[in-house]
Amino acid sequence: MSGLEWRKSSFSSGVGGQDCVEVATAPNGLIRLRESDEPAAVITTGPAPWAAFIQGLKRGDFDRLPGGA
Repeated sequence: MSGLEWRKSSFSSGVGGQDCVEVATAPNGLIRLRESDEPAAVITTGPAPWAAFIQGLKRGDFDRLPGGA
């Protein structure tokens, strides 16, 4: 995934470069996600599912997932 401009989440702690979620947009418009401590493991999604996920985050849909703390 070289050549992509990865951005870190504003909610990442950044302590020692760990615990960072990074996102990049590929030239074909697909969204790439990775965790900074395992950069080779990349999740790919499209713009519409990504937008729906971000809207769900903003609404708080994932604040209390079953089995979570």
